[in-house]
Amino acid sequence: MSMGVSGKVALVTGASQGIGRATADAFARAGARVVYAARRADAVAQAAEAAAAGGAETLGVACDVTDPTAVDALFAAILDRFGRLDVVFNNAGAAMPATETGDVSWEDWRRLVSVNLDGAFLVARGAFRMMRAQAPKGGRIVNNGSISAHAPRIGSIAYTASKHAITGLTKTISLDGRQHDIACGQIDIGNAASDMTAAMTKGVPQADGSMKVEPVMDVAHVADAVLHMASLPLEANVQFMTVMATKMPFVGRG
Repeated sequence: MSMGVSGKVALVTGASQGIGRATADAFARAGARVVYAARRADAVAQAAEAAAAGGAETLGVACDVTDPTAVDALFAAILDRFGRLDVVFNNAGAAMPATETGDVSWEDWRRLVSVNLDGAFLVARGAFRMMRAQAPKGGRIVNNGSISAHAPRIGSIAYTASKHAITGLTKTISLDGRQHDIACGQIDIGNAASDMTAAMTKGVPQADGSMKVEPVMDVAHVADAVLHMASLPLEANVQFMTVMATKMPFVGRG
């Protein structure tokens, strides 16, 4: 039986655009109290205010997930406003153009791993601490993996390494969370239409060196999937879910 998310406090990172915005808005429409977190203060305020105008209870927080002090301040703001935290969609991420391994700069490697892995850890750690300490204790963390957590694209070493690492993050949080009623799952998304995947409609480098346009799906399907994961009672968990454009190159060898 679905417990729903009405009245729950949900945090979404990377919430000002794309998958994060669509998912945060879906939580708001479903009656959750939603914390919109993203790096740009103007964009995150606009997103939170738009949802509040629709009747939702929201909080917008500007937060660079790569900065431990900023992440600590985010959770302090959530505690101050709502007193607890039930769900986190650990979604903030970065990408870069396809670049062969030998040509990836240290700066680009660090930038991607800092956002995609360090940031995901810092948010998960803050959520874990809060969920462990609150009464009633517990909650759910949903990490945004990717198809790249399973199979790389050509020229994607930093992104793919960071997304493979998210799988290890998810599994360990799941184990550590058992005694605290903290459930953790991962959603692996393939070709959801957003700013990050705009290139899909123009052509994407393929493993054989060719460029091909790839199918995409509406980002609303991702939001619905995260909402389903979040709506389960804490004794049930979607450990891993893959939601993807049906005809994108993944299954098989292309």
